[in-house]
Amino acid sequence: MRIEGSNALVAGGASGLGAATARRLAAGGAQVTIADINEQSGQELANELGGRFVVCDVTNPDQVQAAVESVAGLRISVCCAGVGWAEKTAGKRGPHSLQPFETVVSINLVGTFNVLRLAAAAMLANEPDEEGERGVCINTASIAAFDGQIGQLAYSASKGGIVGMTLPAARDLASSGIRVMTIAPGLFDTPLLAGLPEEARAALGEQVPHPHRLGRPDEYAELAAHIVANPMLNGEVIRLDGALRMPPR
Repeated sequence: MRIEGSNALVAGGASGLGAATARRLAAGGAQVTIADINEQSGQELANELGGRFVVCDVTNPDQVQAAVESVAGLRISVCCAGVGWAEKTAGKRGPHSLQPFETVVSINLVGTFNVLRLAAAAMLANEPDEEGERGVCINTASIAAFDGQIGQLAYSASKGGIVGMTLPAARDLASSGIRVMTIAPGLFDTPLLAGLPEEARAALGEQVPHPHRLGRPDEYAELAAHIVANPMLNGEVIRLDGALRMPPR
């Protein structure tokens, strides 16, 4: 799938991995629409890239549908929307709270599914390109889907669900020329870690076998761009983690 000349939607595109991806796609010649709940940052980035911004809560089907419909001839969909939460399954304070678990799963998993299903449905109307492709959908999981740490029950469950959706979704859509891929980042320098002191961020980066640092959002974006361009990448989850395997804590 050519990036140049394609219309792209980046959900969760106002910051972090999504913002880097929006920049990379725009640099490659795509017309990018950013969908996010953060209106100020999203609009500023859209203005910078000469793209568009739409307010979108990925858990709201109507807002996702409106975002998808605002992109004529959608061919590239990337979902980076997500939140984190830390709480043990049970402990001195009692069982894991139900509401935060539901919220994390709703945003990370159900929200990703919302973007995937509605974007794919829109792509069905596209004319196939010379490779027979109508579109590419890229989702964002996490290595927590495989190496969930203490307190990551909700987050790991939500990201594990995204991993589990990848192959069946790719199989569902293969006959229509729509590819589905998932990137599972490790420790990346994103807003999820921005609140930590620099010393703590550096210590996290040292856990990565190579390179000894946090991942950069542009490295995620480069992989996303390669996925778009490489038609043989389909139905797979790619760990982007510098060979990191998370310890229990």
